[in-house]
Amino acid sequence: MRIIFSELAKQEMDDAVAFYELEFRGLGLRFKGEVKKAALRIIEYPAAWSIERDEIRKCLLHKFPYKLLYSIEGDHIFVIAVAHLHRQPDYWVDRQKI
Repeated sequence: MRIIFSELAKQEMDDAVAFYELEFRGLGLRFKGEVKKAALRIIEYPAAWSIERDEIRKCLLHKFPYKLLYSIEGDHIFVIAVAHLHRQPDYWVDRQKI
């Protein structure tokens, strides 16, 4: 199974990478690595993560206060958001309809 990130999710990840890289050199790359590890866990066990809302599931990142919000589609996983755990918790809800 493959994983597809929405354009907004890609932008959120890139913004977080840039922020962490400004905070400490190399930290942005570690964040990106954690996103990749979470994506691999989702691919391996797509239904293992808890449901956030409707059919949208969440996978928490290790070491960073972020989660991947995704849906299981017929032949792929669709990542809707790379969301910070402590900021505007439901900002992504309207993306379900896109």
